[in-house]
Amino acid sequence: MQTSRSESKSKSARKTAPSKQPRRAAAAKPKPQPIADASLSTSTSRTTKQELVLTLLSRKDGASIDDIMKATSWQVHSVRGFFAGTVKKKLGFTLTSSRAEGEVRRYRIELRGAR
Repeated sequence: MQTSRSESKSKSARKTAPSKQPRRAAAAKPKPQPIADASLSTSTSRTTKQELVLTLLSRKDGASIDDIMKATSWQVHSVRGFFAGTVKKKLGFTLTSSRAEGEVRRYRIELRGAR
């Protein structure tokens, strides 16, 4: 007895794949929260990272890139991008930097109302 190709295909088509067992959901790891200085928080409501950085930059002595990195958990290129894109272009602040002999560079913004 000889079988045709179409019959052999139909027999193989009848084979079913083994049923898949449902996967277990992986436990979500909690995201580490940045450590913010308690003196920087001006209210009990939620403060955005943008507000936090602008507060740091508006202090009398300004802030270093390391200060901002620690407060926001950002990397150095993110801080610089925030300076160029948000502080200067979007918000229109004048960002000044200064560096005393033997110290790190500090950045600050001049508030519009303060002169």
